[in-house]
Amino acid sequence: MSRVFIHEIERLKKKILELSAQVEEGLILAVKALQTRDEALANQVIRGDFDVDQAEVEVEEEALKILALYQPVATDLRFLTAVLKINNDLERIGDLATNIARRAVKLCKEPASLVPEQMIESATRARDMVRDSLNAFVRLDADLARSVCAADDRIDQLCRDIRQFVEEQIKAHPEHLKSYLDLLLASRNIERIGDHATNIAEDVIYLVEGVIVRHRPADGKG
Repeated sequence: MSRVFIHEIERLKKKILELSAQVEEGLILAVKALQTRDEALANQVIRGDFDVDQAEVEVEEEALKILALYQPVATDLRFLTAVLKINNDLERIGDLATNIARRAVKLCKEPASLVPEQMIESATRARDMVRDSLNAFVRLDADLARSVCAADDRIDQLCRDIRQFVEEQIKAHPEHLKSYLDLLLASRNIERIGDHATNIAEDVIYLVEGVIVRHRPADGKG
């Protein structure tokens, strides 16, 4: 392919990494707002969702333009296909971070309730999964991508622990029912973020090896 094509690909990589950084920041701020009951911080995340949506549209338009102009094949075609799918997953992660921020806003208006340690750990691990999945994409590192897929099991376990915690707290403090239900819904959003990071990692494995691993028993998801 021409130098112009290579330049366009590098620019596309830069755009999707910028989107990833926005999404990561939104996730961390949303969880911090949840933990500290910071309504202003939560609203900052909610306002930032528009920027994430705009960036997602720009990446998609750029990828489609390259497809139309250069009609790539083989590895280049797999790369652009992966970019389009990863772009969609990042946008969904941004939406889920915004949902967490909205839960934080609601919690600020309700009586204070405990935020379990598992909530913070699960959010941190989900952030790391997103970051590692994009690093695997940039480096074309299938092994790192597989480690991301494996990390999802721990988030699933943490979210089960949160559900158990919420059930116990509701029994002990039924007057805080709404608060604990909001915490439960936030944990489900974190769990879904882990799922989307796993999707990105699976797309990286496809990009590098040409193998579709989604839904296969060997990856623990079948």
